[in-house]
Amino acid sequence: MAELEFGDLVLCAGTVALSGLEERVAAASAAGFRGISLFVRDYQAARAAGRSDADLRSLLRDHGIQVAELDPLMNWVPGLELTASASADGRAFFATGERDFYAIADALGARSINAVLFTERRFELDALIEAFAGLCDRAREHGLLVHLEFMPFSEVRDVSVAEQVVTGAGRENGGILFDTWHHFRSGAPDAAIPARRVIGIQINDAPTRPEADPIEETSHRRLLPGEGDIDLAGLMARLAAGGCRAPIGVEVFSDALATRPVAETARRAAEAARAVLRGVPGIGA
Repeated sequence: MAELEFGDLVLCAGTVALSGLEERVAAASAAGFRGISLFVRDYQAARAAGRSDADLRSLLRDHGIQVAELDPLMNWVPGLELTASASADGRAFFATGERDFYAIADALGARSINAVLFTERRFELDALIEAFAGLCDRAREHGLLVHLEFMPFSEVRDVSVAEQVVTGAGRENGGILFDTWHHFRSGAPDAAIPARRVIGIQINDAPTRPEADPIEETSHRRLLPGEGDIDLAGLMARLAAGGCRAPIGVEVFSDALATRPVAETARRAAEAARAVLRGVPGIGA
């Protein structure tokens, strides 16, 4: 299959987090997605259910679906510790190491790893640069890109800080994961977006007025593209004009969506994304 590129849609694991891997792949294919993202637990559950790596490769191939990214790698900085308020999911994600990500990438093929920083501990910029450079070097041995996701409540709080880390590391396979919710809530100007540094995209929506707890909001009440106040078409046009070639993931953590059938959620996510992206130059979604 051809490599994923700008305009290709990816069904992110967070949008359909309660689905099994086989069900998700089928739903993604039926809705016209070209890729999916995976949590490590998705792969582990499929293997525990008796599916071999060969079975899973056949599943992906038969549905024309690629693994766009493995998400999220949380423990990539030496000395990193979770926040005291970390959820059970957060603790499970944190317990998953690089070796697990590489094993899945080698078994199924994957385009990238998504690195996040979620901790109350403060790190000097130089320490983050060194850690990210090392991660990129190790991931390169498995043919992987690595994108760093900024979050307004983390040490890498906005796209400008992420750019400093990525630029400082200076690795060809390293870049930024641009999540529209995090960018909107970070308050950083759109002019600060370094499009050529963006190698992963996740779109979603939000109302202008934030909730009191940003972690609760982003984890449970994101909106489908077009349902909120983010200028998604404008952001995607800016990325396209700046030379970004990353596929576009739809990541909507939503308790309301989680209760719906997976096929319905995948279809709604694809339709919402296409409606927003229609007319953006350079996108064939």
